[in-house]
Amino acid sequence: MNKLEQLKTMTEVVADTGDIRAIAEYRPQDATTNPSLLLKAATLEDYRPVLDASKSWAAALGGSSETMLANCCDRFAVEIVPGRVSSEVDARLSFDTQGTVARARRLIELYAEKGFPPERILIKIASSWEGIRAAELLEREGINCNLTLLFGFPQAVACADAGVFLISPFVGRILDWYRQSTGQEYTADNDPGVLSVRRIYEYYKTHGYTTVVMGASFRNTGEIEALAGCDRLTISPQLLQELVADDSTLVRALHPDLHADEDRVALDESGFRWSLNSDAMATEKLAEGIRNFAADQVKLEQLISA
Repeated sequence: MNKLEQLKTMTEVVADTGDIRAIAEYRPQDATTNPSLLLKAATLEDYRPVLDASKSWAAALGGSSETMLANCCDRFAVEIVPGRVSSEVDARLSFDTQGTVARARRLIELYAEKGFPPERILIKIASSWEGIRAAELLEREGINCNLTLLFGFPQAVACADAGVFLISPFVGRILDWYRQSTGQEYTADNDPGVLSVRRIYEYYKTHGYTTVVMGASFRNTGEIEALAGCDRLTISPQLLQELVADDSTLVRALHPDLHADEDRVALDESGFRWSLNSDAMATEKLAEGIRNFAADQVKLEQLISA
């Protein structure tokens, strides 16, 4: 078996793309989207009919221009990804708990119209304090959430305590920050992003949390291999192809019976904010990620409005 086939025997593989062609080729378990991926899809000629249909649908619903634009963007996200999908709430709602809840419910309604029940959908929300609180409310309603833009251990602790279904620690973006800050190069063995996910995974397993750990945002296959055995990994088409092309043996790195020598942590809002603030990398990358996703959402809206 090639390394992708081997990886699938120990980890659920998720496609980090909105490209249906890539999903069909690599046959992942699920798929994830974000505003950057949707923006890329919207520029491709293959998706022009889908985009036009989404515009027509939103126009038929009516409402203000802002409402129609939001409906069109949501419909486009729903239309392009088959199967179980992580669909992202507008990043501009990252500090608005009730706004996030309302937008998530709307996405669930849109998927229901397409015949997708709630259990096939994960609502992606940024791992801010307000986002985590929104996810807590949604989980109580039976709407599963994927907490994204997760860079720090305090975010992972708060998500698990809130009963979040799944988290997406951003491995590659953590590595990017440390490379820029230290000027060093890292291997898979000392990659700060890999080490962060390992810590979270072991902490969850040790303390009996059921929250799924899905490593995301990989820069190379070495990071993926170093996390083989993680609950899930979401991987770009380029790295999926590199795994397919490699027939060497893949050794499992993470096991659910691993135990961490780390006591259970309890964080209230002030404790969360202070712990996150004390981690410069996590603070900077969360803010940057929200800004970038929001910027790409604006670009997507501008493209749709053109």
